[in-house]
Amino acid sequence: MPSFETLKTRQREERDKYPENLGLRVHRALSWLQRAEQAEDLDGRFIFLWVAFNAAYAQDFYEQETTAERFKVGSFLTKLVELDIEARLYGLIWQEFPSSIRILLSNHFVFGPFWEYQQGRKTEAEWTEAFEKANRAAKAAIGQGDTATALGVVLARLYTLRNQLVHGGATWNSGVNRDQMRDATAFLEKLVPIVIELMMDNPITLWGDPSYPVVQG
Repeated sequence: MPSFETLKTRQREERDKYPENLGLRVHRALSWLQRAEQAEDLDGRFIFLWVAFNAAYAQDFYEQETTAERFKVGSFLTKLVELDIEARLYGLIWQEFPSSIRILLSNHFVFGPFWEYQQGRKTEAEWTEAFEKANRAAKAAIGQGDTATALGVVLARLYTLRNQLVHGGATWNSGVNRDQMRDATAFLEKLVPIVIELMMDNPITLWGDPSYPVVQG
C-alpha cells in the first residue's frame, strides 16, 4: 500500500499536469494523510484519516441523511471502483478485511439509528428493523461482490464512529470502543491511500468542484 512519502513524491512530479480542482483535492488529502501517519494515538489517527478521505471526496459525507446525498457518495465510490482496473478496492474488501467488516456490520454501536433510539427519536422496533434491513443489504452486496455498495455500507458505519469522536460522544482512548476503533483505523489506513492513488491515476476524470476552494483575501 503506498505511503504518504510515495504518494507525495509522485504528486510533486505530476501536479503541474493536474486540473486545478484535482490538484487541490490531492494536496489537501495528502496533508491529512501525513498527519495521520504522525499520530501516535488511535483516535487521532482515525480522525485525521477521515479528514483525508473527506478532502479527497470534498463534500460533506453523510452529513445529510437524504437519498440525494447518499447517491452522491455512492456515485463517487462507484466511479472509484470502475476506475480501479487493478482491483485494489476489491482486494481490500474481499481479501484483507472480510472478517473485520462482518464484525463491524454486526456491531450496533456503530449504527446511527441505534443512537437515535437511545435519544428517544426512534422506537426499539424501528432501529432493530433498520439494522436488520441494512445488514441484509450489506450481506447481499458481499455475496454479489458489489464492492461499491459494500464500501458505502462500511463508511456509513465508520461515519457513526466519527460522529461519536468529533461531537464529544466518546472518551479519548476509551476502553469501550477499542475493537471497532482498531478495525476502523486499520481499514482507513489502507483505503485512503488507494483513493488518492486512483484519483492521481485518472486526472482527466471529472471529480467536481471542492466545497471550499482556495480564496485569497
